[in-house]
Amino acid sequence: MPVRALRSCPPRVRRAVLSVLAAFATIAALVVGAGAPEASAASSLPCDVYAAAGTPCVAAHSMVRALYSSYSGSLYQVRRASDSATADIGLLATGGYADAAAQNSFCAGTTCIITKIYDQSGKHNDLTVEGAGGAGAADVGAPADALPVTVGGHQVYGLEISAGMGYRDDATSGVATNGAAEGMYMVTSGTHVNGSCCFDYGNAETNNKDTGNGHMDAINFGTECWFAPCYGSGPWVQADLENGLFQSDLGYSTNSSDTGTGALPFVTALLKNNGQNHFALKWGNAQSGGLTTTYSGSEPSTGSGYSPMHQEGAIVLGTGGDNSNGSIGSFFEGVMTSGIPTDAADDAVQSDIVSVGYGGATGSTGSLGSASEISLRATTSCCTTDYVRHQNDAGVLSAVTSSSSTLDKNDATWIVRPGLASSSCVSFESRNYPGDYLRHYNYKIYRQPMDGTTTYRQDATFCPTTGKSGTGTSFASYNYPAKYLRHYNYNLYIASDGGSNAWDSATSWTDDVSWAVSSPWAP
Repeated sequence: MPVRALRSCPPRVRRAVLSVLAAFATIAALVVGAGAPEASAASSLPCDVYAAAGTPCVAAHSMVRALYSSYSGSLYQVRRASDSATADIGLLATGGYADAAAQNSFCAGTTCIITKIYDQSGKHNDLTVEGAGGAGAADVGAPADALPVTVGGHQVYGLEISAGMGYRDDATSGVATNGAAEGMYMVTSGTHVNGSCCFDYGNAETNNKDTGNGHMDAINFGTECWFAPCYGSGPWVQADLENGLFQSDLGYSTNSSDTGTGALPFVTALLKNNGQNHFALKWGNAQSGGLTTTYSGSEPSTGSGYSPMHQEGAIVLGTGGDNSNGSIGSFFEGVMTSGIPTDAADDAVQSDIVSVGYGGATGSTGSLGSASEISLRATTSCCTTDYVRHQNDAGVLSAVTSSSSTLDKNDATWIVRPGLASSSCVSFESRNYPGDYLRHYNYKIYRQPMDGTTTYRQDATFCPTTGKSGTGTSFASYNYPAKYLRHYNYNLYIASDGGSNAWDSATSWTDDVSWAVSSPWAP
């Protein structure tokens, strides 16, 4: 049959069609098969996806990678303690991953804190260390080396927030105000949380004070249950809309299946709000799978001021809007958009996050070299199938075999890091609790998050030496050099060869402090 000439589309329709086609092209690009990790990332990154869907990023913050395929600027700034000099940490390539080696070089022989997180959107909504607010004194910067992780096959650093730390920008551009629609997500961790207020990322007050209901619109992640009941033990993705952490329009959870994310090492947390009468919460495992919607419905009905919203347009990270700063949390990347992203765009962004490979293998195993993944096996005759592991935050000795559970194998796997107090020694980071290290406290060994203090750095540093029994390796405590990592009655201590404590017993001491550095149990 003859070819029929196509009628010209009206300009408005043509633009809409082109926008839809661009969005499909962007989303399709994310599902192309991935090869070996490279310094540059995928061709379409989260802010490319949102822009193609008509909801561009107005703020884009990341410690670990570019969020636009065309971005080539700095990710964050560090300041070193030795001389207060600062350095901007950029990318290995345009659209790629953080240049962690530049940080390592600049901070060698001293310590650094993170002083600024740059906005990649071009609107200069950079986050700096937060000043005093209505509920908290001025914050301090987070230690720059507290949260080493593998992303895209590269070692990078996340942001680990302890109580009293936070970042903010009170004079932003393009961020939603006075009931305008917006969306936001962050990649965080379910292993570094607490029940204090408030580990937030998103829209907040411009004067660092609580100015009333609806003046915030931020993702909250933690175990604080503001409105009972909350199901499970969390942590939960909630909406901090000021004067409440909301899981629904009623405040409390109306979804009994939402028991929280559990101790997932990497979590995607997402909030969307049209600013008038509807908000939605989603979360996903940042290492695999899609997003789960835990709430989608009306704005809160617990008080006036939420419908419509009254956002002020500041951006907060790590604290509440009034600088309530008792919370802890981890941050790897996050964005805020103009308008509510489509579910398809959210799904495409989650696919991109998963494709990055958060927490992937370091590529080195079985040695004490930096970033090597290991397990530590006892050499005492009683216990040659027992390994160092964490259990309920404590360091213990436990049998691990090929038939052990995935949890047991993960708990018994450690990543060797340069010693937090001395690079000539080592520290042991938990494989499944990023940013947590083995450290001694009152001579007993625990798994705890790195807080940046000198005491913690010293307590978490161990200096390898030839095994005291003539076999394997022994690890001397950095700040108690006569005491070594020892197992005693299946608990772990730093212990001397004879002393007043039961675990200092000279019986089998040389065997108990000698360890076989083995291949990791976790894949």
